[in-house]
Amino acid sequence: GGGGKGIRKVTRAEDVADAYRQVCGEVPGSPIFIMKLSQNSRHLEVQLLADEYGDAIALNGRDCSVQRRHQKIIEEGPPVAASPDV
Repeated sequence: GGGGKGIRKVTRAEDVADAYRQVCGEVPGSPIFIMKLSQNSRHLEVQLLADEYGDAIALNGRDCSVQRRHQKIIEEGPPVAASPDV
């Protein structure tokens, strides 16, 4: 629930250091992850219910791909972007 705090898209290697410094200032003390951008991907979520014995089931899933400024606008369920075996 950070509302996009600390998220940067960097397309040139020479911009990484500046973006890193900016993020460090926005989220002090938090871990920082550097990830490769996945173009044309979907944001799918699933809720899991598990117990202390290692048993788990998936309750439902939802597609949260409609976003504005890194915040979900719509959660659509069940997700239609993924096949049922996913």
